Amino acid sequence: MTFGTGNVRSLYRSGLFATVARELARYKSDLLGVQEVRWDRRGTVRVRDNNFFYGKGNENHKLGKGLFVHHRTVSLLRE
Repeated sequence: MTFGTGNVRSLYRSGLFATVARELARYKSDLLGVQEVRWDRRGTVRVRDNNFFYGKGNENHKLGKGLFVHHRTVSLLRE
């Protein structure tokens, strides 16, 4: 398994989510933790071969954390 972390500085800006997903596929990472997602809700998004789990930032689109997990390792996660 390969792991990584990154400060994406903001997934709130247009196009950055797709860019991070492409880089994740390029490096063939199984798990990538990201900071400063800046989304004001929490949830899950399916993107390519990964699931993106993200936590709530604040109402000013600051803070927030996320985790990209490859679909073959999702079953290893617990809430």
